Amino acid sequence: MTLKCIIFDVDGTMADTERDGHRVAFNLAFAEKGLDWHWDEKLYGQLLAVTGGKERIKFYQTDFIKSLPLTDDAIKNVHACKTKHYIELLQKGKIPLRSGVKDLINQARKENIRLAISTTTTPINVSTLLKNTLGENSEKIFDVIAAGDIVENKKPAADIYLYALKELGLKAEECIAIEDSHAGLQSALQANLKTIVTTNKYTQAQDFSHAELVVADLTEITVQKLTQILGENHV
Repeated sequence: MTLKCIIFDVDGTMADTERDGHRVAFNLAFAEKGLDWHWDEKLYGQLLAVTGGKERIKFYQTDFIKSLPLTDDAIKNVHACKTKHYIELLQKGKIPLRSGVKDLINQARKENIRLAISTTTTPINVSTLLKNTLGENSEKIFDVIAAGDIVENKKPAADIYLYALKELGLKAEECIAIEDSHAGLQSALQANLKTIVTTNKYTQAQDFSHAELVVADLTEITVQKLTQILGENHV
């Protein structure tokens, strides 16, 4: 089967946004909203078991502090504040792309391989990251940007990948996904996508036994390598 599209996850995959971006922005939002919460690196690693920022706040209330000081509307307000701080971090150039990401994107474009994004983070987070790392019009590089709350169920459900495939008009057998977490891998696998995992500090100990390949970064990943992987027996 010919490789027609590479579908990227964003947080932790394209950039180390979790530790140095989202976590920092959450803490800034908590302080601004008068909450005495602080998510250190270890705690945030545990909270990453839940995908989606609003869902993460709710999980923290029910499973860690075991009380519900924030209503759903208040959670949305805190999350909006967090997004504001996150955007500011991106605009200041605090969150670069991970090694190999830009090279793989450029190679795919030269070889006419389509590009897409499939993520649970909000659209403005994606667009700001792209503009501040790949250039002002970089959103146009991607045929489909599937992000945020456009599907009912977030990762590890397959919804966001199924949405991307539908919008691309492609079969799973014609695409390959790049993820960084167990939840992301499960999401892609349930959409029948072969998946490469690029680990980071938060995910390196997770179970990736069903990934096609697990790497520390994308510096050695080429379109030729992905084509080879896609050509192997598709499960």
